Amino acid sequence: MRSGSRRIWRGAAARALAVLGLLAGLYGCANFSPSGDSGPGHDAPVAAAAGSGATAASRSPAAPGAQGEVLGANARLLVYRAAAGDHYAGIAARFLGAADQGWQIAEANAQTPLRPGSPLVVPLQPLHPLGVHGDRLQLVPILCYHRLGSTASRMSVAPAQFEAQMAWLVENGYHVVRLADLGEFLAGRRPLPQRSVVLTFDDGYASFHRFAYPVLKKFGLPATVFVYTDFIGGRDALSWAQMQEMHASGLVDLQSHTKSHRNLTELRPGESEERYRASLDTELRLPRELLQRRLAGLAVHQLAYPYGDADGTVIEAAERNGYTLGATVVPGGNAFFAAPMMLRRTMIFGDTTLEGFKSHLQVSRNLEAP
Repeated sequence: MRSGSRRIWRGAAARALAVLGLLAGLYGCANFSPSGDSGPGHDAPVAAAAGSGATAASRSPAAPGAQGEVLGANARLLVYRAAAGDHYAGIAARFLGAADQGWQIAEANAQTPLRPGSPLVVPLQPLHPLGVHGDRLQLVPILCYHRLGSTASRMSVAPAQFEAQMAWLVENGYHVVRLADLGEFLAGRRPLPQRSVVLTFDDGYASFHRFAYPVLKKFGLPATVFVYTDFIGGRDALSWAQMQEMHASGLVDLQSHTKSHRNLTELRPGESEERYRASLDTELRLPRELLQRRLAGLAVHQLAYPYGDADGTVIEAAERNGYTLGATVVPGGNAFFAAPMMLRRTMIFGDTTLEGFKSHLQVSRNLEAP
């Protein structure tokens, strides 16, 4: 889409007549009309996209926060006139089938506040499913923590510092998404909000349950905890009871950090190649089996490599043992073409200031020529 068209898209809610005029050219919607007549031949596509079983304009069921009128629609998008009390979540529930997809409508309308009577664009199919815009490329940073507390270790983040970081994310419009959602994004099956970020915690320290978990619950933020199973129940480690509690909450996803936390890329002294490869399978297979057996309903398909180290042999073994996502500690964001088994993650340390924390949240890369 040309840059001029993108500017019109971003101002859609404020310049509704311009949007209605452009839709036909941009999407082949020859039957769009401000009168509310969608024209012939649109009922079936709109019904399928909106989940209404009828034309969205006339017979889709109303939902709280979505009482307005459809001005025109086809299989790809519709133009909606907002009613009093409307909000993006309610409109998404009505037309996209999920209130948590309201961000897609908000982004299509440049986050414009809803006003009764003002038209807006509702994309029935993702506008940027791979995060590729005309002038920028979406990146999804994964943040990596270890333990929380007041110890002198650089790997330990103070609880107040962590809460300030999470509050800053929420207050500044970031969307904390699950690692599994990032996997769906990389597979081209799920778009993500422009300011998406993933939270991960390595090793399985009990301090996560004591300090991080209450903050995540307070703000409703999901996170992934990578545990190495030999550590569970040990000193400073999460217990099975704590893990079961967090798993039941639906906020915390417990995934594999191997069995013993050995460096998977290195042979131990005196270890033969044959024994090394057998050990790889043990390190990868046993945690999956144990976590899935002890935590009902858990599917373990994600792996954080100890020390962030992986090579071709390790990746081959991980995939053979059922893993679909692998996380390193190479800093940076993940674009749609990121290798799922070599995801970038950025470490957050105890001496990371709030300004430093912000600098790790690169959520796009400029594609325009210098």
